[in-house]
Amino acid sequence: MPYVMLALAIAFEIGATTSLKYSDGFSKGLPTALSLVGYGVSFYFLSVALRGVPVSTAYAIWSGVGTAVIAAIGFTFLKEEINLMKICGIMLVIGGVILLNLGGSGH
Repeated sequence: MPYVMLALAIAFEIGATTSLKYSDGFSKGLPTALSLVGYGVSFYFLSVALRGVPVSTAYAIWSGVGTAVIAAIGFTFLKEEINLMKICGIMLVIGGVILLNLGGSGH
């Protein structure tokens, strides 16, 4: 169940970050509200996940998957530039998450 909570935390973080893009520096009400609520819910689920997942592993997965998905959203939907350097950076983030998970539970 902790990994389900972590997946929910990631989903809400991705939604919140996407909304943040549209908040225009917190000047637009709905995207601002969605960002703030989304981050709050994300942190809640992350805190619940930490009951069963080591913090180093949980945070690496939460931030790494979030980073990779947000980058993909940026490239795909927001017309952000994609290049080899960015692709390599995302691959390194994902590789780091994998290595942390292979390192053991830490309990």
